[in-house]
Amino acid sequence: MSPNCFTPFTSNISHIELPLKFTYPFCYDPHPLCVIAAKELQLYIEKQQIWNHPFGLNESEPKGHGKMFGVLVVKNADGELGYLAGFSGLLAGELNQPGFVPPLFDRIKNSEVFKPEADAIADINAQVRTLSNSEELNQLQAKLAETHHYAQDELEALRLHIIEQRKIRKEKRKIFENTLSDDELQQQLDVLGKQSVSEKKQQLALKEKWQAKSDYYQSQLDAVKKKIEQLKKERRQRSAALQQHLFSQYQMLNKNGEAKPLLDIFAPLPNPVPPAGSGECAAPKMLQYAFQHQLEPICMAEFWWGRSPKSEIRKHQKYYPACQSKCFPILGHMLQGMEVDDNPLLQNPGEHTQIDIVYQDDAIVVINKPAELLSVPGVHVKDSALTRLQKQFGDCEGVFVLHRLDMSTSGLLVFALTRRANKHLQKQFITRQVQKKYVAVLEGKLSEKSGEITLPLRADLEDRPRQMVCFEHGKASHTTWQWLGDDEDGCSRVSLSPHTGRTHQLRVHCAHQQGLNMPIKGDDLYGTKDQRLHLHAEELIFTHPYTLQLMVFNAKPDF
Repeated sequence: MSPNCFTPFTSNISHIELPLKFTYPFCYDPHPLCVIAAKELQLYIEKQQIWNHPFGLNESEPKGHGKMFGVLVVKNADGELGYLAGFSGLLAGELNQPGFVPPLFDRIKNSEVFKPEADAIADINAQVRTLSNSEELNQLQAKLAETHHYAQDELEALRLHIIEQRKIRKEKRKIFENTLSDDELQQQLDVLGKQSVSEKKQQLALKEKWQAKSDYYQSQLDAVKKKIEQLKKERRQRSAALQQHLFSQYQMLNKNGEAKPLLDIFAPLPNPVPPAGSGECAAPKMLQYAFQHQLEPICMAEFWWGRSPKSEIRKHQKYYPACQSKCFPILGHMLQGMEVDDNPLLQNPGEHTQIDIVYQDDAIVVINKPAELLSVPGVHVKDSALTRLQKQFGDCEGVFVLHRLDMSTSGLLVFALTRRANKHLQKQFITRQVQKKYVAVLEGKLSEKSGEITLPLRADLEDRPRQMVCFEHGKASHTTWQWLGDDEDGCSRVSLSPHTGRTHQLRVHCAHQQGLNMPIKGDDLYGTKDQRLHLHAEELIFTHPYTLQLMVFNAKPDF
């Protein structure tokens, strides 16, 4: 008898061959069985009326948010194929929903420790908010600022008065020296000296007066801020302790039946503290359930359902790999003992490609880099445009890297062959004098003919190498674009001009909902994988480092 979360296929799958190995979860094309399972699950999500989650797919859910779901195709003890369904985090505010695999640890049901401590932390949060927004804090800050303002004005007025009196005394000294006897002169000089001392004392007394007022308000303000900091420190400590307690409940299984605590999995890493939410993603939950119920995992896929988040790029119904920061260490243990597809990041898809040299002289070499060849050596794959040029131009001072293209991007790259040329061209890149133009094919039809995108970007720290839009910590990024025409398959061809050089800038600016909201065709990170990424650096303009002539290079894409 199959466990409750095992769902037999309703579609005919008899014609589909099973994969030879299990899915490598961090880079994959969904197996046909997973695609069928995902479609059946998506139909269930649309039709069911048991729970209601605001996915934000219609105007009645302005604050809706999407959710990552997963399907794990499994075989039960009777040899029957079916699938498990899972979701990441909470669905409709709950950890458990009918038909989905349960959480590894239900902190809501097991709330003896979790709930009182969570309530205490929530109370501290409320105290911090109250104090941070209190009238007392605002008044003290205003009083302190007012004190500093009045003190500055009064001290400045006194300083100017003292300067004026000093001038008057100086004039009097000149007159006295020419008109008075020695005894009378000394008497007047003593009077003038006493006036100077009196003014200095007056200035000192005024400073002490305002300093005392400032110290009074500052001490009261510090007392409030100290209370806030103490509460924040207590919150951090209690949150960390609660997180440790929560993570201690997670015992991750693998096919061999070996259970490993979550804390032990992360212990050898540079950051041994598991990120919040570790173990609550769809993939580990589904695998855990399969191992607990003697179900054989066959293949797996995860997809996004609902509105895209504001920062990361997640498209409705699109498939995505497991995350790096949380799932990579966990699945590394859980997949032990299983035959898993090779990691494509360890392979060199550009091995048999050829570099096309567009131009070369004593100072520079310009190439047309093929897609899938690294610009510079990677962590695992050393073959690159740079290493090939270093072999070819071994007699030069060197081959100096000035800019790069993503491995999947084809097009024009310039390298310097001398230190002098490198220095000159580096300055051009730094001051943004180099002009670059790309051509790309987008998954959809544009409604406008041109525009610009200025979404700031930063690395997605939880899922490298992906980038995300971040208005708080992101770096300024600027792209202008122009529509070139529509392809027969319903895609748009555009010209892209990056005015900054951020990682994945064009890919994110195209795919993000506040950008063009259309991924570049074949983008395996922000869209849908295809035979290649349809992005090509077709034009490069710069000043020659020796002749100072304007150099214009063009290379047409092969798509």
